[in-house]
Amino acid sequence: MVIVEAFLRWVETAKSGDRARAASALGRAYLQSEMQPEERKAAEMAMTFLLDDPSPKVRLALAEAIAWSGDAPRSLILALAEDQPEIACHAVTCSPLLTDADLVDLAGRGSDVTRMLIAARSAVSRAVCAALAEVGGEEDVLCLLENEGAAIAPLSLKRIAERLGDCCDIRNLLLDRDSLPADARQLLTQHVSDALVALPLAQAAIGINRLQRISREATQSAVVSIAGEIQPREIDDLVEHLRVHGHLTPSFLMHALCSGKVDFFAGAVVNLTGCSEKRVRSILATGRMHAVRALYETAGLTREISTIFVEATLLWREASRKASGTMLSTICVRLLERFRHHGAHDAVKELLDMVEKLHIAEQRQSARAYASQAALVAA
Repeated sequence: MVIVEAFLRWVETAKSGDRARAASALGRAYLQSEMQPEERKAAEMAMTFLLDDPSPKVRLALAEAIAWSGDAPRSLILALAEDQPEIACHAVTCSPLLTDADLVDLAGRGSDVTRMLIAARSAVSRAVCAALAEVGGEEDVLCLLENEGAAIAPLSLKRIAERLGDCCDIRNLLLDRDSLPADARQLLTQHVSDALVALPLAQAAIGINRLQRISREATQSAVVSIAGEIQPREIDDLVEHLRVHGHLTPSFLMHALCSGKVDFFAGAVVNLTGCSEKRVRSILATGRMHAVRALYETAGLTREISTIFVEATLLWREASRKASGTMLSTICVRLLERFRHHGAHDAVKELLDMVEKLHIAEQRQSARAYASQAALVAA
């Protein structure tokens, strides 16, 4: 006790370099030396006094000495964690005494640097990741995504996609994750589409109206592709996300049906009609024409459009039983043959235009595959 009192008197007149060395020695002694309870308490008071030292070197030396240990005084670690960045980094990045609640609090009211330090910890819990996903900026979220010790929940990945999906680096890191939810992938495709439409060079070269149409069609194709690859448990969330954002249009649903994404298509119909999944699947697979039409009209399709969907459903059933050709090409050709010259309503014309574009795209893809195969044979 007398030694600590003498130390405090000495600190008042000592140079900053000497104080820093003394702070380091005091911190190491507290953690590594045998002390009586009274001595330990006095040493803790002395270190607490050093928190107010005007020289950052002194506080840095103290942080370097004690921040790594689970036996350091928690009150000191909390104070050091809110010091200036070069001091706080020791406590924030490595102290085992900081709880999830402490880190969430620091993330919420700290600076970008503080959040970066939290994101760089060797292990970051789901709760802390969620906080960073909610309030973090681009740099600290990039750090979090690059941290293999960060337990980022799918919901947090989606929140990052919502907030920061327009950042190319973040978008790439998200898309590399197998755990990224399907609805978050759709958000990222929308960000890419929006970025393309916003490019002045693209607007000047293509024209804003055509660019918007191309972007919309490309996004729709990407989402249909995503819908065909996701796990069954993700379908409901993706469908609801698309419905809320107004993407479950007749054109999109027809694209999914013609492409054979039947599980996703059935999930969309369940969402739009409120019918049970078992009933929807039964009607789609084996229901008579009038039952299928009633199902689609319950989903909100008009009579003119529902007629085309009924035909597409019957064609899907037939194509799924045959091995020849592709389902997409078969359904598109047959729909165009039946409805193209019937004259029609604008919504029907728009739907058939989309079907024709699908058919053309499929033909081009087949031609590329044929040419590639021919080149391999010739070689």
